[in-house]
Amino acid sequence: MIELEYFERADFLQLINWIDSPKSLLQWGGPAFGFPLTTDQLEKYIENANNDHSDTLVYKVMDSESGDVIGHISLGKIDRKNKSARVGKVLVGDKNVRGKGIGQLMIKEILKIAFEELKLHRVGLGVFDFNVSAIACYEKAGFIKEGLLRDTGKNGEEYWNQWEMSILENEWVKTRNI
Repeated sequence: MIELEYFERADFLQLINWIDSPKSLLQWGGPAFGFPLTTDQLEKYIENANNDHSDTLVYKVMDSESGDVIGHISLGKIDRKNKSARVGKVLVGDKNVRGKGIGQLMIKEILKIAFEELKLHRVGLGVFDFNVSAIACYEKAGFIKEGLLRDTGKNGEEYWNQWEMSILENEWVKTRNI
């Protein structure tokens, strides 16, 4: 099992070490971050996060048994008026636990926060179209593809397409016990 705890300055170095290429940075953080990832960028990332009125909640993912940090996830663009937000910065950073369902657990936990604690109606996300394991994970959690955004990311000379996906509150209620 896993637990989500707020991401703090003490967690910066581990995340920086996980993000080891421009490609991994673009997949994790999009164009808002530059490679190599730095503590200054992460300071800005959490500057106004993780408080009662914040529009961003940033988490480290903890292995409940070992206490090790194994990943990272955020809930951003929290719009309390329209009751919506976006999942982002999803990373199973510990390569030893990849392929073991950790991503699915991370999504379930972040959706609990979104729908149970924040009482949101809609949660969206974007995922590059070649990341088939992430797409499968999101679909299993109840996300539905809404549309393909073409050439939204640029890695070197290559452009990447991105699926826009979302889950609504009533859809989550149906799938949360699966």
